[in-house]
Amino acid sequence: MSSYKYVSHLWSDAEVAKLDPVARLIYRSNKLGADQRITNTGGGNTSSKIQEVDPLTGKSVEVLWVKGSGGDLRTSTRENFSSLYQEKLIGLQATYLARKDNGLKSRAEDDMIGMYSHATFNLNPRATSIDTPLHSYLPGKHVDHMHPNSIIAIAASKNCQHITKEIFGDRMAYVPWMRPGLELGLAMQQIAKENPKVKAVMMGQHGFIGWHDDEKVCYEQTLQFIEEAAAYIESKYEAKGGHAKAFGGQKYQSLEVSRRHAVLASILPWLRGQISKERRFIGTVQEDEAILRFVNSKDAARLAALGTSCPDHFLRTKIQPLYVDWNPQSEDEPTLRKKLAEALDRYRANYKAYYDSCKRPDSPAMRDPNPTVMLIPGIGMIAWGKDKSESRVTAEFYNCAVEVMRGAEAIDSYIALPLQEAFDIEYWALEEAKLRRMPPEKELARQVLVVIGAGSGIGKETAHRLVKDGAHIVCVDLNAAAAEATAKEITDKLGQGIGVAGSGISGCGPAIGLAANITDRTSVRAMLDQVALAYGGFDSICVTAGVIVSSDNTGHIPDEKWDMTFAINVKGSYIVGDEAFKTWRDQGLRGNLVLTTSANAVVPKKGSVAYDTSKAAANHLVRELAMELSPLVRVNGVAPATVVQGSAMFPRDRVLSSLLKYNVAHTPDEPTESLVSKLAQFYADRTLTKSPITPADQAEAYFLLVSGRLSKTTGQVITVDGGLHEAFLR
Repeated sequence: MSSYKYVSHLWSDAEVAKLDPVARLIYRSNKLGADQRITNTGGGNTSSKIQEVDPLTGKSVEVLWVKGSGGDLRTSTRENFSSLYQEKLIGLQATYLARKDNGLKSRAEDDMIGMYSHATFNLNPRATSIDTPLHSYLPGKHVDHMHPNSIIAIAASKNCQHITKEIFGDRMAYVPWMRPGLELGLAMQQIAKENPKVKAVMMGQHGFIGWHDDEKVCYEQTLQFIEEAAAYIESKYEAKGGHAKAFGGQKYQSLEVSRRHAVLASILPWLRGQISKERRFIGTVQEDEAILRFVNSKDAARLAALGTSCPDHFLRTKIQPLYVDWNPQSEDEPTLRKKLAEALDRYRANYKAYYDSCKRPDSPAMRDPNPTVMLIPGIGMIAWGKDKSESRVTAEFYNCAVEVMRGAEAIDSYIALPLQEAFDIEYWALEEAKLRRMPPEKELARQVLVVIGAGSGIGKETAHRLVKDGAHIVCVDLNAAAAEATAKEITDKLGQGIGVAGSGISGCGPAIGLAANITDRTSVRAMLDQVALAYGGFDSICVTAGVIVSSDNTGHIPDEKWDMTFAINVKGSYIVGDEAFKTWRDQGLRGNLVLTTSANAVVPKKGSVAYDTSKAAANHLVRELAMELSPLVRVNGVAPATVVQGSAMFPRDRVLSSLLKYNVAHTPDEPTESLVSKLAQFYADRTLTKSPITPADQAEAYFLLVSGRLSKTTGQVITVDGGLHEAFLR
């Protein structure tokens, strides 16, 4: 086929001609993974059998290069591929068959995973995939195993074998569901031997695998099979009435966007609290046309109860989602909360029953029984994960599941894996071992931290400091562009994470930038609601925003500037804490509020009466809020002395005036950096440590206060002033 409608042909002969054999495998993998219609994030694998020079013997040997355990085809590099002696992999067949004859087949399968390391070529450390035998035992030099929605729709249909034959004829064979491993590899090997014309196998309720001796032909053959499957499904779908009749037709109507977002902003923190009793989760909302069509349909409840089919899907989405039958047109938000609470109780009980009925003597302990996917008519889907990246991928996977159900229902009827088979995948010892091999989570992992004043100075530095320990950062500033710039710096450094940043799935990653005026309660509430929509809720807030207005040479400060100083430095912090507590209380998870005061709060300084007294008030506000928000929220403060470097409070003209005021030697035409350094050192010389105070010094204090390291500290103000003895506790 010269053109494709349902997949993208990305192959370039000119690019491939420059590459060595392994690089060509990586190229093919990246191009296949780049199209979400071909395979899901982290799913599928590719391989090539390549002649290599054995480092031990110097002889030419055939080596299987195959995508290893973990990783994503779209972004895979050479380090993501394992390499194994093909001859040794073939030799493992006899070992497996002997072990199977002497014990349980499933145990023999698990035991064989440890044998792959003995077949490793050139000490390659990449862990080998459980799909390795499929690639080794098929005859083609190049093999593609993909999970396209269109193919899985056929694989998850009741009459899969018949439909496969109808679409592909003798080009594609069929195997019923089998767990990946040696047994499946041997079955495919037998099919290929008995049917030389077959170039692919439909894997019941899983996906498909195709092979060829030419790598470009293999790539295009993969696209061709997917194209034919998608075209077949769409023709059947349209014949049954298309979108209007999808999933049995419409039962509910979607809420208007602003109303939908208002409901989501209200319930998300509460929901996050409900499912985060053991470990905190980060949320992702999907509300595009496709997912709303599903959740609003007549068949949504029936299909959701069946769960997902492809193992790659339910490893992320659990055996099934939580669906709540709420009528968005006739029922209110309190009713939705009540129904969700009841549904969560049922879900946990059902999950425990599923575990108890399917567990085996050596099964790992039951994992978190809370759902990772929630479906609400009129609203859309909410997915949860340990971080934003994982929740986006969970959303993506259930979106794939919906497409699979759409296709399967169009051509036949959708079926799911038997519960025991699903359980054996979800609680496979090898999956448990993979989870245990993962590095420990960082100190602020699973937390959402809001930094107000993040556009510059201490706030910006604090945002960068907190994200290092795994936090998701909401950068807030009066200046929207400055907040977004800080967030971009973070995402440029860390990346957006894996998952789909489109198709209605929230695209934010580890940081977002938002605007807010902390002196305006409506603005603060709107910002906090946006945080809920982005991440599901928040855990801690650091208020670093502030303003200083100096008096004129007569000591006078205009009333409006006095009011502005107190509005920003005192009232603004109160508004933030007061509004945030509404969410914290609804969420029910412990949090932290950290305010910024100043050494000036206890050290009077001529010419800054409004600033100094406002910071004295902020000191006491810390103590008052600590009492008001206890025991759920700890409230503390950070009191810097004068921070010149990197501070938005010290533009060049103020630096110059301060140098003049304190008779510090300088020339008016010096570079700003030099002037700032001189003023910073002047202030440092007044302290006991004689060191300039930087935004990074302050950021470390914020980190301590939002972490668990000072979990019993509240109502306190930590001074970071270099040892300003005038500010000693009195």
